[in-house]
Amino acid sequence: MENKYQILLYYCYTNIEDPEDFREQHHLFCIENDIKGRVIVSQEGLNGTVSGLIHNCQKYMDTLKADPRFAKIDFKIDTYPKHAFQKTHVRVKSEIVYSSLKHINPNKKTGIHLAPADFKKMKDEEDVVILDCRSNYEHKVGKFKNAVTFDMDNFRDFPEKVKAIENLKHKKIVTYCTGGIKCEKASAYLLEQGFENVYQLHGGIIKYGMEEGGEDFEGKCYVFDNRVAVDVNKVNPKVISICYICSKLSDRMINCANPACNQHVAICEDCGWTLDGACSEACKCHPEKRVYDGTGYYQSKLNGYNPYIGLKRK
Repeated sequence: MENKYQILLYYCYTNIEDPEDFREQHHLFCIENDIKGRVIVSQEGLNGTVSGLIHNCQKYMDTLKADPRFAKIDFKIDTYPKHAFQKTHVRVKSEIVYSSLKHINPNKKTGIHLAPADFKKMKDEEDVVILDCRSNYEHKVGKFKNAVTFDMDNFRDFPEKVKAIENLKHKKIVTYCTGGIKCEKASAYLLEQGFENVYQLHGGIIKYGMEEGGEDFEGKCYVFDNRVAVDVNKVNPKVISICYICSKLSDRMINCANPACNQHVAICEDCGWTLDGACSEACKCHPEKRVYDGTGYYQSKLNGYNPYIGLKRK
């Protein structure tokens, strides 16, 4: 099947004086150009993952970059045979990624940005610590070889977890995440806590995979669209996640078929069919369990979804 669509992953820390007004304009632009996905607007900037036909995505990127506030956006671009989203969501929030670090402005303080090629050269040095800034369900399906991971369910827990690596302040710390956005504040926080040599992988796992083949990223990269998890390593791939049910190696990520559970876990194909897409017998017997089709991904019900709802201009 021909890849006529693109998926764009991006963020930009910049001042947006009137987020509500921008949200209104941006939402309408997305609708008019058949751009679907999730965009978060805040006074501190933009964070988006969207999909659309290639020419519509090009227009989307050109339009944003024409605005001086967003001229520095670094789009991570992938191709796909169809939309990766069903809906258009443009929402105003207090931050473009939830954290407990609202006081940090990455435009004033952050770690040194490492281009993927520089990260590749540096990652195996003896005095370097590779630090994963993502949540459990993300790093369990894939992470860099020998990376330090935190047992956390949400990025808001990052400051508390950093206490566990205070003995590494003399090392070079290189942070990474999916696309780079969490590292902007995570690396700044490390500097704030007295870590002196702090770096971050610019563009995250996705850009490293695109530009350097993903060498030494083990497993798959969890993404926030219909694909759920994607391959990034074309050099020395390795499966590290295990089936939630039988503990066999499996990088097949699914959502539990029980909507009341819906947890993201790796379940092998055999166990997927045995439990009919559920993560346990209890979930398999749940009265609201969704029909399992072998993929473990469930499109959210549109329920009369109208992209114009909430717009002041129509």
